[in-house]
Amino acid sequence: MGEPRLTAGFAEYGRLDLAAHEEVHGPIGPMEPAQLLRLAEGMQLKGKGGAGFPFARKLRAVLESCERQDLAAVVVVNATEGEPASWKDKVLLTRAPHLILDGAALAAYALDADEIVIGVADDGVGRDSLMEALEERRMPVPTTIVTVPHRFISGEGGALVNGINGLPHIPPGTKKRSSDSGVSGLPTLLSNAETYAQLAVGARLGPYEYAALGTDDEPGTVLLTVTGAAGRPAVVECTAGMPLRDVLDLCEVPDTQGILMGGYHGKWITPEAAEQAEVSRKGLAAVGGTLGAGIIVPLGVDTCPLGEAAQVVRYLAGESAGQCGPCKMGLPDLARAVDLAVAGSQPADVVRAAAGEVKGRGACSHPDGTARFALSAIEVFTEDLRMHSTGDGCGRRVKGVMGLPGAPDANPQKLTLDWSRCDGHGLCAHVVPDFIRLDANGYPAFPPTPVPTWLREGALKAVKVCPELALRLAKAE
Repeated sequence: MGEPRLTAGFAEYGRLDLAAHEEVHGPIGPMEPAQLLRLAEGMQLKGKGGAGFPFARKLRAVLESCERQDLAAVVVVNATEGEPASWKDKVLLTRAPHLILDGAALAAYALDADEIVIGVADDGVGRDSLMEALEERRMPVPTTIVTVPHRFISGEGGALVNGINGLPHIPPGTKKRSSDSGVSGLPTLLSNAETYAQLAVGARLGPYEYAALGTDDEPGTVLLTVTGAAGRPAVVECTAGMPLRDVLDLCEVPDTQGILMGGYHGKWITPEAAEQAEVSRKGLAAVGGTLGAGIIVPLGVDTCPLGEAAQVVRYLAGESAGQCGPCKMGLPDLARAVDLAVAGSQPADVVRAAAGEVKGRGACSHPDGTARFALSAIEVFTEDLRMHSTGDGCGRRVKGVMGLPGAPDANPQKLTLDWSRCDGHGLCAHVVPDFIRLDANGYPAFPPTPVPTWLREGALKAVKVCPELALRLAKAE
């Protein structure tokens, strides 16, 4: 929509090989550190992976760390895109891989880096295109591709660094800066694939021409993934500050109950808010939303919004690394609370309390993002929540339109209970209190969701200690 930059040449060439890339975008030369810093600051370039951290600050932190420790740097491109509802980075990998490589090469030259590492998901999307692009050109330093599991948390920065270092693909147990110690213990510049592509565009245009589009606070363009109820799901490049309504109309979004902005760690906004919103961090924040990783998921009027939200919270609880209390115990609690609120058996205050137990307490941002999503859902869908509180529900079935993938567990299993056998001994809740609780009558209660993989062993023990053989662990359909 408007002047294409990242998507320039797509209509003519489809995928841009090196010759087409150079014809469309023109030449690019290396930059010294001070020059690249000025460019990033002049562009006001912020990370496009969701957090929106200023790229110049990351670059400066790595430069200072290299000098302080007398170590070489590593440049890491995060193209894993573990968010199921996002496709923008996949589009760049498959259609404009050289823009990503240009940006990474600029950073590597300025940092005098030893290596470039590009993380991609094991779903196979974009890897072949990226390998072909690397064969077509010469990079300034050795460049490798690392494949990581296509899971939600695998795209977290610390999880990607762990995976590159040969460790489990989960966030580190404590927060640390990759600019100080990342890949192989070296200062590491880690940013999202679109961020490097935007850097390559800015290097050709210069900061002033780059800022000819967009707003004063957020110059340039934005890549958006529009899915959900959209009649024409698409990845769209638009000018920052464009009315959200224009994007929704282009993608043929019908009447909605609400729109999820920013993905599974994002926020819901009402249809009325969508009419006022502009596509920018500032513009979406003004109506209670967030840009996040540029994901837009509108809900049609024919599905249960709270049921859809509950499915996502269950998925996010299952995607936890299971290494800290807020994730290991808090997220299953939150999923349970949302399920019970949808069933009308508990008030929304229980959801708020469960979200409050995990906010600001995790080893990574996963608990915060999940809590934000759940709280936003109960605030936006208040009328549906009122109808569910009566026990009758809203009358709409859950269609499953949130783009959830299949279960990450190859053999998902859930607990079932034979009520004719259960005598309420309560032993199961003592064995696996993270998943099984006792209700007011002393009988076991647990969510109707697959048992998280890190609780599977405990669930098996609970089954074995049940004296009446009432508890079973069965394949989840």
